[in-house]
Amino acid sequence: MKKRFNVTGVCRPGMHYMVNLDSRLREVRLLIDAGEYFSINRARQYGKTTMLHALARYLEGDYFVLSLDFQMLSHDDFESEASFVSAFAREVLAVVGGRTGVPVGISDQLKIFAGEEQKGVKLARLFACLSEWCRETSKPIVLMIDEVDTASNNQVFLDFLAQLRGYFNQRITRPTFWSVILAGVYDIRNIKQKIRKDSEHRMNSPWNIASEFDVDMSFTAEDIAGMLREYEEDHRTGMDVYSIAELIYEYTSGYPFLVSRLCRILDEGSLKSEKRKSAGKVWTETGVREAVSLLVSEKNPLFESLSNKLEDYPKLRNVLSELLFKGKNITYSPDDEATDTAIMFGFVRVCDGNVVVANRIFETRLYNMFLAVTEMQGTEIYKAALHDRNQFVRNGQLDMKKVLERFVEHFDELYGDQDRRFYEEDGRRYFLLYLRPIINGTGNYYVESRTRNMERTDVIVDYRGEQFVIELKVWRGNAYHERGEEQLMAYLEYYHLDRGYMLSFNFNKKKEIGVKELRIGEKVLIEAVV
Repeated sequence: MKKRFNVTGVCRPGMHYMVNLDSRLREVRLLIDAGEYFSINRARQYGKTTMLHALARYLEGDYFVLSLDFQMLSHDDFESEASFVSAFAREVLAVVGGRTGVPVGISDQLKIFAGEEQKGVKLARLFACLSEWCRETSKPIVLMIDEVDTASNNQVFLDFLAQLRGYFNQRITRPTFWSVILAGVYDIRNIKQKIRKDSEHRMNSPWNIASEFDVDMSFTAEDIAGMLREYEEDHRTGMDVYSIAELIYEYTSGYPFLVSRLCRILDEGSLKSEKRKSAGKVWTETGVREAVSLLVSEKNPLFESLSNKLEDYPKLRNVLSELLFKGKNITYSPDDEATDTAIMFGFVRVCDGNVVVANRIFETRLYNMFLAVTEMQGTEIYKAALHDRNQFVRNGQLDMKKVLERFVEHFDELYGDQDRRFYEEDGRRYFLLYLRPIINGTGNYYVESRTRNMERTDVIVDYRGEQFVIELKVWRGNAYHERGEEQLMAYLEYYHLDRGYMLSFNFNKKKEIGVKELRIGEKVLIEAVV
């Protein structure tokens, strides 16, 4: 069977190119061997289900793994204790099948529960049965429940967690599962965010039991390289495995779905079928950047989920807007619900104590989401870009100098009399709004996180394999401007570029508006002032 890069469902070693999970499985096993109760809460499509399946195989020699999936239960199954007990028992029977390790008496009791929905059976009877099973078992039982937050907005779920917690806390006198693993987007300690406000009086004991789960499930560049080596052994593309792995990591920060999706596009997508005859011309730096452009423009469940969360959580939208457009430095605080929510859903991550957008691909997609808002596209600067966009591409290459020249003209005409605060908070927003329809569908852009602040932002534009670095800055005087030039020159060295661009938002009434070209050493700098 030909292996593929998998982007849906569980990854299986015999069918899919996968990152080696052994080191992570060893880390998780330490928690299990210690008899811990913990939750694996990560954003959507972050490899939780694949981890649980791999973990079940990894543990099967020493533990009896009872691996359930609450997605298999319907909403009606959570309507009452009786319906839940019946559904839970059915799911357990379906999972254990004919496996050894289930005493006959326990199996018979579960069959009774499975058919007893109308007889008022309670959770207490179910847990007494499960406790008896744990008492009689020859191997410690590990309970794993995937998608545990699927139907969390009800009393039965809370009662289930309370019973689970109660037995776990009393396991010396009441035998229960050796270890419990709950997986979902929401941690059981913050799942209360998903519960109706009129249910807050119910939020007590279930929340304070879970141990910390700090296993890093994102992929490193080395992880990606290992997966690509396996692919290269099969396909012999001639790619530079590690440099391609590092580039994929730079765009994804190791987000599992994004890594696999980029690889899938490179392996099977339009880059291969329409533009190149050989795979060796696909797995290149140019190929990766073009794959990124395709990815940030497509519809997929992950991006749809991101968009939905922005609608559902207005505070989350505000946090992201401040990060993207205002350059605000947000220090991470576990007590700040908005940033905690952004981390839980995978929008952002914590880097050196500060909150940053999770990866370049999310950043580009989020910029596009914000800039696509109807009122933004109705602005005069956006309309000007739509009118101008056909004049910036020559022989398939983007003329960034021309882009800056036209932006300066339009910006001065439309906003030249605005005050300093406008330049600081909205200047970069309007440049990106002007840039977007020019490169849309062919190129993409992101902001270099190391230089994102109220004074300076570096925008990196990828367009048909060519990169442009544009420094956006607020004018702070000649000395500061000269330091900015030096920083940009160093940044051009990092990107191996000979030409850079600087766009200064100057609130000085005597400013000299326009675009000029300077040579600094071996580099060319295009400076624009508005």
